[in-house]
Amino acid sequence: MNALYFIGRCLLIPIYKLMFFYKVNGKKNIPKKGAYIICSNHLSNHDPIMLGVCVPRQIYYMAKAELFKNPFGAMVIRWLGAFPVQRGAGDGKAINEAEEVVKKGRLLGIFIEGTRSKTGEFLRPKSGASIIAHQMNVPVIPVCITPKNKKYKLFQKITVSIGKPMTPKELGLEKGTPEEYRNASRMIMGEIKNMREKDLK
Repeated sequence: MNALYFIGRCLLIPIYKLMFFYKVNGKKNIPKKGAYIICSNHLSNHDPIMLGVCVPRQIYYMAKAELFKNPFGAMVIRWLGAFPVQRGAGDGKAINEAEEVVKKGRLLGIFIEGTRSKTGEFLRPKSGASIIAHQMNVPVIPVCITPKNKKYKLFQKITVSIGKPMTPKELGLEKGTPEEYRNASRMIMGEIKNMREKDLK
């Protein structure tokens, strides 16, 4: 965890606790060392910060390229571990950077739906996390962010549930076919949905 990330996290933990009364389930499912893919649903621009305060290790994110247009903003975002990806363009450079994160034994953060859900309902999962999991032989940790009414609101409870790591073998990733990637993505999303059902009870 770099110094800027550590300082920012320490400052934001009490702020987000007051703003959203967040609760974390399954924090023990984050191993202290080793490469994993943190695979979460996506509801708001708050999500990367929410995961950052809930997960005790630094997460390195793929972030949309538009966020890097401002030089100062780009510098800060990079310090925080994010790197740009051109959405919908099959960005090979971003995939290479993601693989480097994994090679260094870090946590790679991917929002499985590829974009924010405006309604709070789940969107169709994308295959990016499954592809990297297969190519780099790295487990996926499903995470579900669940606001009380499926949307972020100030002073309203949010539950962040962290599932157990799912290995490429458990996800059925053997040959790396498009069908395997789709099925694995559905399995990951299925775990995220199961956590939401429990958290909304």
